[in-house]
Amino acid sequence: MSLDKFVIRSKRSLTPGDSSSNVPNQSISSNAIVVASNVRTVRDESNDIRGDKRARTDSTCEWDIISDPGLRKPINEYEPRVRDDVMRAYVVKGACQPLSHKFPKTLFGKKMRSFRAEWYKNWEWLEYSVSKDAAFCFWCYLFHEVEGRRFGDDVFVRTGFRNWKKSLASFRDHVGIVKSAHNNARIKFFAFRNQKQSLPRCVASGIQTLGAAYRTRLNASVDCARFLIAQGLAFRGHDERETSLNKGNFLELLDWYSARNVEVSKVVKDNAPSNHQLTCPKIQKDIISSCASETLKVIISDIGDKFFSLLIDEARDNSVKEQMAIVVRYVNDNGVVIERFLGVKHVVDTTALSLKSDIDEFFAKHGLSLSKIRGQGYDGASNMRGELSGLKTLILNENPHARYIHCFAHQLQLVVVAVAQSNKFVSDFFEYLSMITNMVGSSCKRKDEFRQKQHEAMVEMLEKGELTTGRGLNQESSLARPGATRWGSHHTTIIRILSMWSPTIQVLDNIFDDGTDLKSRGSASSLVDKMESYQFVFIAQLMKKILGLTNILSHFLQQKDQNILEAVSLVKSTKAKFQDLRESGWDGLLEDVSSFCVKNKIDILNMEETNHRSRRVRHPVTNYHHFRVDIFCQVIDQISLEMENRFSESNTELLSCLACLDPRDKFSNFCESKLLNLAELYSCDFSSVDRMEVKEQLQVWIYEMRTNELFSDIQTIGEVCKKMVELKVHNSFHLIYRLIELTLVLPVATATVERAFSAMNIIKTDLRNKMGDDYLTDCLVCYIDSDVFRSIDNETIMQHFQNMKTRRLDLPKLQS
Repeated sequence: MSLDKFVIRSKRSLTPGDSSSNVPNQSISSNAIVVASNVRTVRDESNDIRGDKRARTDSTCEWDIISDPGLRKPINEYEPRVRDDVMRAYVVKGACQPLSHKFPKTLFGKKMRSFRAEWYKNWEWLEYSVSKDAAFCFWCYLFHEVEGRRFGDDVFVRTGFRNWKKSLASFRDHVGIVKSAHNNARIKFFAFRNQKQSLPRCVASGIQTLGAAYRTRLNASVDCARFLIAQGLAFRGHDERETSLNKGNFLELLDWYSARNVEVSKVVKDNAPSNHQLTCPKIQKDIISSCASETLKVIISDIGDKFFSLLIDEARDNSVKEQMAIVVRYVNDNGVVIERFLGVKHVVDTTALSLKSDIDEFFAKHGLSLSKIRGQGYDGASNMRGELSGLKTLILNENPHARYIHCFAHQLQLVVVAVAQSNKFVSDFFEYLSMITNMVGSSCKRKDEFRQKQHEAMVEMLEKGELTTGRGLNQESSLARPGATRWGSHHTTIIRILSMWSPTIQVLDNIFDDGTDLKSRGSASSLVDKMESYQFVFIAQLMKKILGLTNILSHFLQQKDQNILEAVSLVKSTKAKFQDLRESGWDGLLEDVSSFCVKNKIDILNMEETNHRSRRVRHPVTNYHHFRVDIFCQVIDQISLEMENRFSESNTELLSCLACLDPRDKFSNFCESKLLNLAELYSCDFSSVDRMEVKEQLQVWIYEMRTNELFSDIQTIGEVCKKMVELKVHNSFHLIYRLIELTLVLPVATATVERAFSAMNIIKTDLRNKMGDDYLTDCLVCYIDSDVFRSIDNETIMQHFQNMKTRRLDLPKLQS
């Protein structure tokens, strides 16, 4: 074989009289040599495909790295052109060795036996498959000989070993003699992992200058990629040729970076080999993948063997793909509740079985176990919460301790929508409200006119001293439309219409006076008449008060560190406020309505007069009865009833037990028997010995909490958890801490999932709607979990980039 395959010449300018056919052989400078391990890698890292339009589209990944050995595709079934890359990816990921999994026991003879995690220490090649409850050999999976293998070798490669009674002897037999198939695989494994003795590597290792330049060039590319990822910006450009005025964000940023850094400018662009620029699209994606992989590695490591909850929802992206976002909630080592985004998964089918299969695949890929789930948080869709075949039921069948909590924020929005539709007067009010916002904002001309009227009204109020000035105050805004799925949108719409009442009336009057369309003129006139009616103002002020209370609750529920005890307490407080509003809020409401009517010159009704309702009403009623009984009391009663029916979790046995951990008023709700019952509900996490010991710990712990001044000002269970870790008493009361941890991991709302979808719309825009699913997930993980991403240094990312494929050059060690 010719060495020309491994030698790549750098760019060389030719004079007009030169031609490739008559250039004599010349000696090649060491600075012009770049060593490649294979032709495919050379093509991957080549920068010559920038102008190729086919390189602009994201190619679908041809293989997935599956953590669970029982679900993997045999290595010899991969195409030869990708087999080395697959093996390299598995070597980087390492053997699947779950530590926190609860290994199932099987009857062998008269004893129940199972796989044991301590076996990993003696046999580093050993893997465990959660799906098959079987042991596998990692080295043999990658490098076993297809031909001439001994009988039984397939047990540790394909079918899996499950005879735990004879496990130790079988492990020793599998290793065998010096020249056994297993030992041959071991030699190949370490040779593959450390390829510094191959001919290309020996040549490359002697070129220190190229190695240093490679490190500097790669570090610059990583710096540019990190900036674009953190800001959610695109990498590619429409025209990436050297003559282009805008080559795209990545290349332009690299040019800007190199122009201000002398060391970088010496090793990039024209000063780098033309086939080793480290700027081609595949290299960019490898860097992004390395960033996401290291970010996820930190998150998965932080989760460890802790309990966690699973939060899931689906949404459609800009390319009309259904994406399932996956978020986990857990308590970290500092006792702080954390919600982390793990990725999105493209789901073709949204049935419960399909979603469950996708979750299993996702967990297997990242080494997570369903057995550690202690909570499920979804919306109220039938495929999620179905009692017979919903996703929550499928997971509960495998893990009965994965408690399902219907997203509190979704339930609250359902309450608001139900109230907006149940009362005919309120329903009519919101219908007209939507018509007003649509008419005022239906054209650019009307929008501009509305802005001008709003500006004039604001200037007049400032001159009268009715508004205060300051940074960020009195900014331009517009009317908002209420939406059934947008949390808090009904409240925002009412606040905007009341605060911009005068500009809205003026715009509608101008439409009636100057409009050429008879239909629009008629609609504008009827809307003005409706707005200037006492009933419209009354309902607007009433719903402002009611939805103001639900909006406060909604904002609390959307906090990441909110816990189930605090959420239930806030729901109860909101219910009590509604009852207080019903009993003593009538007079205050009438004052607000009257004041608004006087200010805007709207006629005030006499409450003792007969209300002019429909003629079909046989018994006329007074205005007082109409507004007090038919609207005020009925709406408040309806929303109280809806909240009672929706938030049924507060009445369950689980929440009743959890409430005993509430620290307010020196743990006034503490009940030892209920907390012992809580340990019974989580029987898999508390052995019979633990349940006996927890009683003793509870007595000492509650005395400590009530007498220790450091805990006297604590108001939430989350603060108790953090303080216990801070004072290092969580180890002394480890069983109590476990109860608190189980309480905190229970989900409250899927707000983090909704934020992930908002981020998805930022990343995957209309101009980037051809993004592949893996590329989208990598970008989202780094963008959403930005605090974790920013904590990872460039060296870690560069080492992952180097190891994920067979690279042309070794990455030199970082000089200390």
